[in-house]
Amino acid sequence: MTFSHRIYACLAAGVLALIGASPGLTQSVGLPAPRLLTTMPMGGKVGSQIEIAITGEHLDGATDLVFSDKRIQAKFKLDASGARVANRYLVRIGADCPPGLYEARVMTRLGISSSRIFAVGTLAEKSTDPAKPNRTLATAFDLPLNSVCNGVISERAIDHFRFTAKKGQRIVVDCATRGIDSKLNATVIVADAAGRDLLVERRGGVLDFQPPKDGNYVIKIHELTFKGGPAFYYRLGLWEQPAGTPIVRQASTQPVNAFSWPPVGVAAQAKTPEVEPNNDGAHAQKISLPCDISGRFYPAADVDFFEFEAKKGELWWIEVVSQRSGLATDPSILVQQVVKGPMGAAEKLTDVVELTDLPSPVKVSSNGYAYDGPPYNAGTSDILGKLSVPQDGLYRLRLTDLFGGTRSDSNNTYRLIIRRAAPDFALVAWAMHMELRNGDRNALSKPISLRGGATMALEVIACRRDGFNGDIELAMEDLPAGVSAKGLKIPAGQSRGMMLITAKQDAPKGYANAKFVGRATIEGKPVTRPCRLASMAWPIPDSWGEIPSPRLLADVPVSVSGEDLAPLTLTAKASVLEAKAGEKVTIPLVHKQRSEFSGDKIQMRAIGAGFERAPEFDLPIKADHSQAVLDLAALKVPPGEYLVSFLGGAVVKYRHQPERVTTAEAAAKKITMEVTALEEEVKKVTAEALTAPPAKKEQMTKNVAAVTTKMKKAKDLLTASKEQLKKATDACQPTDIADIVVCEPITIRVKPAEKK
Repeated sequence: MTFSHRIYACLAAGVLALIGASPGLTQSVGLPAPRLLTTMPMGGKVGSQIEIAITGEHLDGATDLVFSDKRIQAKFKLDASGARVANRYLVRIGADCPPGLYEARVMTRLGISSSRIFAVGTLAEKSTDPAKPNRTLATAFDLPLNSVCNGVISERAIDHFRFTAKKGQRIVVDCATRGIDSKLNATVIVADAAGRDLLVERRGGVLDFQPPKDGNYVIKIHELTFKGGPAFYYRLGLWEQPAGTPIVRQASTQPVNAFSWPPVGVAAQAKTPEVEPNNDGAHAQKISLPCDISGRFYPAADVDFFEFEAKKGELWWIEVVSQRSGLATDPSILVQQVVKGPMGAAEKLTDVVELTDLPSPVKVSSNGYAYDGPPYNAGTSDILGKLSVPQDGLYRLRLTDLFGGTRSDSNNTYRLIIRRAAPDFALVAWAMHMELRNGDRNALSKPISLRGGATMALEVIACRRDGFNGDIELAMEDLPAGVSAKGLKIPAGQSRGMMLITAKQDAPKGYANAKFVGRATIEGKPVTRPCRLASMAWPIPDSWGEIPSPRLLADVPVSVSGEDLAPLTLTAKASVLEAKAGEKVTIPLVHKQRSEFSGDKIQMRAIGAGFERAPEFDLPIKADHSQAVLDLAALKVPPGEYLVSFLGGAVVKYRHQPERVTTAEAAAKKITMEVTALEEEVKKVTAEALTAPPAKKEQMTKNVAAVTTKMKKAKDLLTASKEQLKKATDACQPTDIADIVVCEPITIRVKPAEKK
């Protein structure tokens, strides 16, 4: 079992020990986190200002709408009286903002939300009107050429658009969905004016349409299985394309495995194109090494051959990029030595190396949803492998798409690079998230939104290139006030480390785009590489019925709530400890508990290079202190400086916004006192009115009416305040939520043992 699997097994086992292993388990996973779900519209034109409406989860106290590029700015929309309009913003896209995809997020009382893609383009922007549905041919939305329309598909509905085109024009219809975080698997149809289908695309591709005559045409869009709702949105692009030019589709997010491409120093475009026909050995394209070739897996079942001369002992690295570009391809390579026979005789082919998938650097979950490992797959069906040349001679490389016989798409391109070794590495990270073996199968975005006193763990995965095998140190900089970050390095020969991010208990509310990097020494030179973040595009409460959709993020947002606090803070009495090799290290731990937990202990495991094999231990939840013991002799830890932490799964009885109950109680108490005082005053003035002389009778009666009215208003306020108190109390009822408790990291300096 790998360390990653041991961690997930430890978390799940620890939680099950606390709450039991009943098949009917329904505990939630993960403390509440703010999540931005939709922005409408989903994009805008360079240099324009648009109004955006947002929806989401746990957006209490939403304030600023922020973007991953400062050239996109938002401010609150105000009504006629100057008051804020809830969940609506005016967004200004700078004239110098490059077209592309950006992350949109909202700052809330719990910190920064998860992101939603916001597209910036150069075409005119349109949006459908929910009050005027375009679900029939008669109500089709008029869409001019060279524009993009933002829309949302309703369940069991087909959206219709009408456009005008002329014979001889080349019209492109491109519907952006999955690439902008939508759940929509779009079927897109171009039809004639009567609605008769002319061209259909069901696989998320682009339609290249040439009108047979001048006139009106119709675009029809529906979900493949006719699902619909707010999450099923799209940006429909319609533009005229010059004949003979390649189609550049609307921008799309990157899959998680794209973090490993491109390496530093690789040109943006290949130097050499594939030359057809090269579909068999007799017509193999002649190349020389090194090389950088662009080609296509087209038409269906396409096979491309390349031949080159090589010398014995040469070592070449071969890389193919296709699937990491977001394409549904599965490249495969076979390199053979070719020995030409006498005139007319058959050539002799000897297999040298066969290359297929590049596996994930760490084994992912066996069920894909964090059952016993991470739910993110950093592996790819692309290729990265080496060719050791056995002897001088001619070699032939055969490149295919393993499932190319089932698809014929001219957009299925590849890039083939054969190069000398260029040792390097690439990094990707994601927030550690646990699942319950017999409970929820949540797949949740987990933004770096820190509660005061919390430490959050990110798993960091390295893709090592061309033989690099050294240590990788991790660092995160440019953090908000009151936040610190320490990296548990990726040791030599391994692929997994961790980044621990801690917010002080009194850290003020704040947000920053952090710098997340890995540092190593390669061939005697210091090298720094960025670390990308990955996250779920949508929170999925039940991944039995829906496949999660993780992707890479454009930035590294870190925030602090400034209001909510961690249920439990674990720290060491001393942040730095010293010991001699072969000794036992006792680490006194301090507990700061703010919430109730299920059970009386948490099963904890050590994390940090050199300490992963340490035995698990039980941490008493209700105690205010405990200790962890690490046996340096048993762990065979050599002298040096190490960063260590502990983590475990626990079930907290979480109360949402308990301060609202306190505030509501205080308000109800104050109004109760006012009502009591007014009741006494009513009694008093009523008695005075009864005994008042005739001359004062009328005035005293008015006084009674005035005080009585005032008392009734106070009682109405008291009723309302009690309702508010009940709502706050109901919302604050403890909910069992399984989550990860992480100790602040500790530095252990191991000195050499004394010589006897």
